[in-house]
Amino acid sequence: MNGAGPARTVLQSLILLGFLLNCSGADEPFRGHAPPEAFLEDPEYPYFGAETPWNLRFFYEHAERLTKRQGQRQMLEIVRGRPEEAVRYAEELLVVDPSDQESLFNLAVARTQLGQLDEALEAALLAEEAGLPFPRFLAGPRDLLKPLYDFEPFRREAERRDIRLIHGPMVGSVTGRRARFWVRTSQESEVQVVAVADGADPFRPNLLSEMGRSSAEDDFTAIVTLSGLQPGTRYRYDVLVDGRPELDPDYPSFATSPERGAPARFEVGFGGGAGYVPRNERMWNTISARDVKAFLFLGDNVYVDLPEMPGGLHHYTYYRRQSGEEFRRLVARTAIYAIWDDHDSATDDVWLGPYSDRPSWKMPSLELFRGNWVNPGYGSEEWPATWFEFAIGDVDFFMLDGRFYRTNPFGESPTMLGPDQKSWLLGRLMQSEATFKVLASPVPWSFDTKGDAVDTWNGFRRERTEIFDFLAENKIEGVFLLSADRHRSDARRIERPKGYPLYEFESSRLTNEAVHDLVAGALFGYNEKQSFGLLTFDMTAPDPAVRFRIVTIDSEVVGEITLRRSELAHSLP
Repeated sequence: MNGAGPARTVLQSLILLGFLLNCSGADEPFRGHAPPEAFLEDPEYPYFGAETPWNLRFFYEHAERLTKRQGQRQMLEIVRGRPEEAVRYAEELLVVDPSDQESLFNLAVARTQLGQLDEALEAALLAEEAGLPFPRFLAGPRDLLKPLYDFEPFRREAERRDIRLIHGPMVGSVTGRRARFWVRTSQESEVQVVAVADGADPFRPNLLSEMGRSSAEDDFTAIVTLSGLQPGTRYRYDVLVDGRPELDPDYPSFATSPERGAPARFEVGFGGGAGYVPRNERMWNTISARDVKAFLFLGDNVYVDLPEMPGGLHHYTYYRRQSGEEFRRLVARTAIYAIWDDHDSATDDVWLGPYSDRPSWKMPSLELFRGNWVNPGYGSEEWPATWFEFAIGDVDFFMLDGRFYRTNPFGESPTMLGPDQKSWLLGRLMQSEATFKVLASPVPWSFDTKGDAVDTWNGFRRERTEIFDFLAENKIEGVFLLSADRHRSDARRIERPKGYPLYEFESSRLTNEAVHDLVAGALFGYNEKQSFGLLTFDMTAPDPAVRFRIVTIDSEVVGEITLRRSELAHSLP
């Protein structure tokens, strides 16, 4: 295959497909880019849109150089009713790498859509032989694979493997007294978690969760709550699907939170930028080895970038991550909390506008997100989103949604949070008595992290100032900042005319291939390998401390800084 082939293929595909979403305002970048319906209220400023072109470049131009996009490009062709194009592209990649699992998976799906069921089954078995977990085919997308499910030879293969638990368990919403567990099953099933305090040998559970049931309506997922736990305690557990233990004998364990005010030490990991790159999925093993109390996914967790077609491509993108052994091992043992950013909520550098129900695909996108995580909350009842709060001991975490109610940054008085979320944040900060208060944003707080782009808080300076001034005026202490979005890790110090400096710790290259340059002004930064942020809280000292470290995919510590609680306090009058 010569070098002109891929370029010609991209050009032909773009000509044939056109743009799914019209690119408007390309000659007037001050108003960004958006499809025509976004201009209904104002011919100059779309109420939703993006700072960058609104088109399909991620699935065509980017697929030529980014592994995470190649399988998505094949699935996009399938969901658009063009399975023959998916077959062509998959076979093109399989010439280079005959064991390419994602191409074999999508080849099976495309062959199914073409009615070539013998060939589809052959591709599925080759994918399994190459290392793809067979449950991938049971997960789906089920509507696309239904003819294969009805094919007797495939049914025999599935029955022989007798798989009930497809994805999970994922533990989250952990307090000192309870925890929640998310799973996906192969069919509608009753689900229950059984647990025992660590140290009991043999495993004889004495705690039972409520009984849950996975349903087709919820994409065969269920969430159950285990109550009656003790603070600061580790528990081993199993998942029963229709009464059958699924994790025996490798019982995972999780730890409950320490009580408020308890003299505890614990670690929390965080990061973003987690596109699916098979060779980098070992990152989840690196994090698991640290035995962190919780891990915070701060956005760009899977990368979808197809807002107007919620469904098959979104499911495929989540399933390939959730099926991996490395990821399953992490989320079964570590409390998981997740917000989203642009590439999961819609597309690059997006703002989604002030409404909860417009555009029409906005709420379905949120529902897809909710169906794949186990957060303690999703905004408010009237204004749903991905923001929520939780606590670990004497630390309060405020997880912010910077996309769902973000307004046009080129308009007048733009907001990133929206009035409801901002009111919630300021109110909860006033009430918090925690030693440390962590504000986690999907995009950087520092203005100079992305040049002149308005996609970060740089485009929402007035609102950032309002939040920072609120901290000073109300003498709210112990605050520091987390963020993601830039494909690197770094630490920054933000000076304020009022109040103590605010430190920002940013990390967003968990698994991504693409890397962003270091930017001047950081206390330190790192971008050579994939990395994550590690916070170590020590609440045992008279002056409690938090230490931020950058940890690479190879478990190397490449930068660190320690903050004392006394450094995050207002001076006495």
